[in-house]
Amino acid sequence: MNTVTVELGDRSYPIVFAGLSGLGTQLAALRAAGRCVVVSNDRVGPLYAEQVLDSLKDGGWAPEYLELPDGESNKSAGTWLALVQGLLDLGVDRQTPIIALGGGVTGDIVGFAAATTLRGLPFVQVPTSLLAMVDASVGGKTGVNTGHGKNLLGAFHQPFCVYVDVDALTTLPDDELRCGLGEVVKHAVLADPEFFSWLERNGQALLGRHPEALQHAIATCCAIKAAVVASDEREAGRRALLNLGHTIGHAIEHVLGFGALRHGEAVGIGMVAEAWLGVERGEAAPALPQRITALLVALGLPVRCPGVSADDLVEAARMDKKRAHGRIKVTVPRRLGDVALVALSPEDLLAAAQVVTGPSEVE
Repeated sequence: MNTVTVELGDRSYPIVFAGLSGLGTQLAALRAAGRCVVVSNDRVGPLYAEQVLDSLKDGGWAPEYLELPDGESNKSAGTWLALVQGLLDLGVDRQTPIIALGGGVTGDIVGFAAATTLRGLPFVQVPTSLLAMVDASVGGKTGVNTGHGKNLLGAFHQPFCVYVDVDALTTLPDDELRCGLGEVVKHAVLADPEFFSWLERNGQALLGRHPEALQHAIATCCAIKAAVVASDEREAGRRALLNLGHTIGHAIEHVLGFGALRHGEAVGIGMVAEAWLGVERGEAAPALPQRITALLVALGLPVRCPGVSADDLVEAARMDKKRAHGRIKVTVPRRLGDVALVALSPEDLLAAAQVVTGPSEVE
């Protein structure tokens, strides 16, 4: 599979799987080549910026370059505002594509800057982390964190292309690879039991960075997410199912401090908690969270955050952006490939939070 299409009518766009050397030509096939701005971070930029800039020049583009500080702790309004100022200093206009080169944090910040600068600039995602390839780069969600919680300042702004070079994962640290696998498991739980079984059989191949296994996992996740986004672009209904693991996961990130735990790790813990919530509600068998837990452990991901207060997680969940009328929409698994969106009070989450914050292993 070389291309997955996100079907959004006249705003449809491809997710292209190819080497970075072909980026400039691919983008020129989608838009007339001209000025563009590549924005990366101080970790990815030294590895890939030169290759990307050379590719863009070969495709007829005149690229400029900006760099952000890396890390979840820098996913802030201050970083976003500084980037907007940098883009304005370069004299961008509404025809200037902004190209995000990096992981999910970089893509979210750059996408939000593209959404808000001059009320909207063309945008391209070039993800370099597994988490960004399978999730963050697809679907047009952009934003930054605030002191009140995760991604509370943002906008929907679709890219016109997502360009994935799986070879970029060769330089990804092991802990970041595992972080991305948390989102891979999420996609399998919510949409594809056969893919979940495939992950159980091929987890070690993914951890060993076998190219064919990685390509299959990434393309499968992109196809799952593209189908959901096409049916519900702005999360009015079905797209909220993609938040599996995120209600508790975001609360964990907020309580611990952004960056203390990687996003995919927090999502994995949140998935375990929300699967046990399904058991508590009588909608899932205990075998479901046990199987999810076993896969996460096999992939080297945490399944608990002992020492964190369950009450603090519930309090943090009160600020979840999916809340309405005092209730929070939570994605609750019932079976593999069968999840439901349930409106719960923050207090309803307490039992689930206690499962992953207690001192003993999840049974």
